[in-house]
Amino acid sequence: MSVFDPTICTLGEGPLWHPERQSLFWFDIVNMRLYGEGRVHQFDECVSAAGWLDHDSLFVASETQLFTYHLETGAQKHVVPLEADNAVTRSNDGRADPFGGFWIGSMGKNTEKGAGAIHRYYRGTVETLYRDITVSNAICFSPDKRFAHFTDTHTQQVMRVALDSEGWPKAAPEVFVDTRSDGFFPDGAVVDAEGCLWVAHWGRSRVARYDTDGAFMGAVNVPARQASCPAFGGAGLDQLYVTSAAMGMGDRAGPEDGKTFVIQTQSKGQREHRVIL
Repeated sequence: MSVFDPTICTLGEGPLWHPERQSLFWFDIVNMRLYGEGRVHQFDECVSAAGWLDHDSLFVASETQLFTYHLETGAQKHVVPLEADNAVTRSNDGRADPFGGFWIGSMGKNTEKGAGAIHRYYRGTVETLYRDITVSNAICFSPDKRFAHFTDTHTQQVMRVALDSEGWPKAAPEVFVDTRSDGFFPDGAVVDAEGCLWVAHWGRSRVARYDTDGAFMGAVNVPARQASCPAFGGAGLDQLYVTSAAMGMGDRAGPEDGKTFVIQTQSKGQREHRVIL
């Protein structure tokens, strides 16, 4: 695995391969920045995740709202509030779903227990799906559109939930991957074209792959200790990009912590879904 971008992010997150621009974008949440194409986009509150709308525009989740952002002009347009009346929380992990919606998790700014939630934006409105979430992560979707995945990192379990024909949960979530016995904490995740889950293990310098039954298949080593989220990209969607975080490392921080990495894989990812406003 090699360094894709040497910028040291305090909390690198939300990597997104834009299929029309053929470019990677990612966030440094606590420094309120979006990176990509050699540019830095600075915001006035935490930003954490995005989907794509068209060639030049992203759908961005921030501390208080979901908004559109024009990559060339910097123009922002408010779409809907996101926990705007809750000063305790900010957005965290999120991803566009196969139905044109966007799932976004929140969490307490100081990791307050149960302060967060997981919401879904769909055609103009936001509905809360799950409450009492401490650290929302691993939001991703199976290629057959049948399942969504998510985790509350502190539970050490990745959940899977069946979806209906419009992408809403139609059953109770079930445990898909349980890492409690291994001592791992699942962070960001993505599902490849074969339906296998790739999930970063926070603090363990790796991204692990699980098959469609949740069985461990192997892991990719990451030079940074706190790997935070993977994403597939590149012309063949066979390159795995991984963000990382330097936060909380102090004197223990190594030279690679907080950088963004890439590795060529034998797997192929899904094309990122487009958000429909």
